[in-house]
Amino acid sequence: MNRYLISFEYEGRDFFGSQSQPDKRTVQDELNKAICTLTKENTKIIMAGRLDKGVSALCHTAHFDTGYQMQDESKFLNSLNAILPSDISVFKIELKDESFHAQKTASYRHYRYIIRNSFIKPVFNKNILLVRKPLNVELMNNAIQYVKGEHDFSSFKSVSDNPASVCNIYFANVVKKPLENGTGNYIEINIIGNRFLYNMVRAIVGTLLMIEKDGSSPLKMKEILNSKNRALAGHNVEPYGLTLIKTGYDNPYDYIKQIN
Repeated sequence: MNRYLISFEYEGRDFFGSQSQPDKRTVQDELNKAICTLTKENTKIIMAGRLDKGVSALCHTAHFDTGYQMQDESKFLNSLNAILPSDISVFKIELKDESFHAQKTASYRHYRYIIRNSFIKPVFNKNILLVRKPLNVELMNNAIQYVKGEHDFSSFKSVSDNPASVCNIYFANVVKKPLENGTGNYIEINIIGNRFLYNMVRAIVGTLLMIEKDGSSPLKMKEILNSKNRALAGHNVEPYGLTLIKTGYDNPYDYIKQIN
């Protein structure tokens, strides 16, 4: 048996999340069906992590074991993409040793949430969050710095999540980039960490917006984090502005240097 790592991207709008669910269209099920068609085996892929319904990915990963003799990996990749629906594309396949695990070996995940901050309604990207009032990006960026480091993130996790709540956040920032038509900005919220709880990023973004709206001190984020009380944090923002930018297996700080 050989173990392969696949890297893929997808548009999350029409999926009920990444993980397999009964009678729901998921990324894992679409990938499983395509790989099984090619290998003629009952192959089960192992995803590197779970993404919510509506969340997209630029670089998600999974591994699978197969006895299929893959003579030409690029040919297999092209055949796989020919079978997959148009909202999923596998862009890399790598042979790994049996100790590799897509989820457990991953050293970091980079998530980005995008807000459209404009007084004009959009024609494109209609599903992402629109905030018409100009946002105080400096305040939001100062507030998000308090989530960096290793913390108990109970204040930002779904009540349905598992008991584990400690994560290590390596990098976090809030930046604005002007819209091409000059009517406002895109607000990008980047968070890179070793792991994330269910709905954690969406809850952090909701809390940033709550702090900004109230005009609170950035220290409010630290108080909410330390309280371990989900009721004090903001609501979960809509999933459609959230994208998994990368699942990485290298040193997270080397990656952070590259993107800064």
